[in-house]
Amino acid sequence: MEIGLTHTSSMLVTHDKLAEAVGSGDLGVLATPAMLALMENAAMMAVAGSLPEGCTTVGGQISSSHLMPTPPGASVTATARLTAVEGRKLSFDIEAHDGEGRLLGSGSHVRFIVDRQRFLAKMG
Repeated sequence: MEIGLTHTSSMLVTHDKLAEAVGSGDLGVLATPAMLALMENAAMMAVAGSLPEGCTTVGGQISSSHLMPTPPGASVTATARLTAVEGRKLSFDIEAHDGEGRLLGSGSHVRFIVDRQRFLAKMG
């Protein structure tokens, strides 16, 4: 797997992604958990094409700032760049921007490569 793999995911801020709907706040602005989920999606997609057959990645850690409010109807993009590979552990730099190009948040994310069937079997 190559260091530097990137992917950008995008979404529209809809009602179900607002802090008041998610329960992370009581305002009608983009919820931090929704922004983080988009960042995770970008990281997952950055490496999806480089994984062995039957494998996927799961999130293990995420840390990001959330710098400004984003209203309903706005577009948001998140970009993840693979910065390190240590066995099954993958590390990423992550950023989110609004449709005007303003930085909404940045941080780091760790994912782990897992075998899909073995991982799901752990649920019992």
